[in-house]
Amino acid sequence: MGESLDLREERRARGEPKQQDGSQSPATAAEAGRPPAKRSLRVPIIVGVAIALVVVVAWWLHARHFEDTDDAQIDGDITAISARVPGTVVAVRVVDNQQVKEGDLLVELDPTDLEVALAQARAAVAQAEAAYQAENPSVAITQTSNRASVSSGQDDVDNARAELLAAQHELDQAEAQNRWAQLQLQRGKQLLSTNTISQNDYDQRVSGADVARANVAAAQQRIAQKKAKLETAQTRLRETQQNAPRQLVSREANLQARKANLDLAQAQLRQTQLNLSYAKITAPAAGVIGKKSVNIGERVQPGQQLMALTQTGNLWVTANFRETQLDEMRIGQKVTVHVDAIDRGYTGEVESFAGATGSRYSLLPPENATGNYVKVVQRIPVRIRLDPNQPDLSRLRPGMSVEPKVRVR
Repeated sequence: MGESLDLREERRARGEPKQQDGSQSPATAAEAGRPPAKRSLRVPIIVGVAIALVVVVAWWLHARHFEDTDDAQIDGDITAISARVPGTVVAVRVVDNQQVKEGDLLVELDPTDLEVALAQARAAVAQAEAAYQAENPSVAITQTSNRASVSSGQDDVDNARAELLAAQHELDQAEAQNRWAQLQLQRGKQLLSTNTISQNDYDQRVSGADVARANVAAAQQRIAQKKAKLETAQTRLRETQQNAPRQLVSREANLQARKANLDLAQAQLRQTQLNLSYAKITAPAAGVIGKKSVNIGERVQPGQQLMALTQTGNLWVTANFRETQLDEMRIGQKVTVHVDAIDRGYTGEVESFAGATGSRYSLLPPENATGNYVKVVQRIPVRIRLDPNQPDLSRLRPGMSVEPKVRVR
């Protein structure tokens, strides 16, 4: 059967040769029975699958060198600004979100009460200093007086000892004279019995013997008096020698007490001066003011928080990686950080790892001993230091969401 006109036209459009006998070839007959759409989609699908496999393999080869997380944010030091002395607020120099430099004046308190306390402290210092100056010479005076007392006591002992020695000599003389007088009396008795001497001579010898005996008794009494005087002088000297150091120690202690009072008064003066300086509350560091809760006229107390200061000069990234991601992570590895807020990336490095998981630092840490244990992959906070001198670092704020990627291979 000959070909229809439409088939001949279709074959001519595809560039197929026309058969001489007018019949269809086997290939043409097979293609005529297959849908054209399946023939046209087979090649693109195969190419697409091949490209997808190449992309997946390339991505896996690339991703195995990195660890990333979206549980991360910018961190920084936030300082609570509080009052150090009680007082009434007379001026507030900043508003929320204001940039301040270190030392900028933030709040002023009424200094009247503090100035009165300062005047009282100065008066107390003057009084303590006067008392110290009055007590200071007493130590030297006591030392001199003690040396004089000891020297005088020693002189008294020496004089008493000399007087005792002189009295001892007088006693020796009196005893010698008494022995001679007694011998003369005995001889006089013998001579009187033989009428060799007169009664008058004998009476004179008796009187001389009595006088010599009385002189011996008087000398012995003086000896006893001189011994008593010497003992008294020695006792007084010992008391002086013992009491002199004690008196000096007592004077030195009084002087030290005066000095301590002076030091205390000076310390209180220094404290009142500091309190007066605390009436002007300044910024401890550069940053941004936030959460201002103080107004003019309010009465504030020490420790009362007035505002918060975010220190933007030293920021870092806290990334909570899963514990399964830390196997090959080390300190010093390079990190790229993408900041969502400003849609740009920064570079840095791993600085440190937390000492415990985030759950252990929570207010109510999990207690696995209760019997309700369910294994949950924990997260470890990792601190990432940002490299300095990068563009727009000043735009970063604590709390911003970031996506760090750590190169571990």
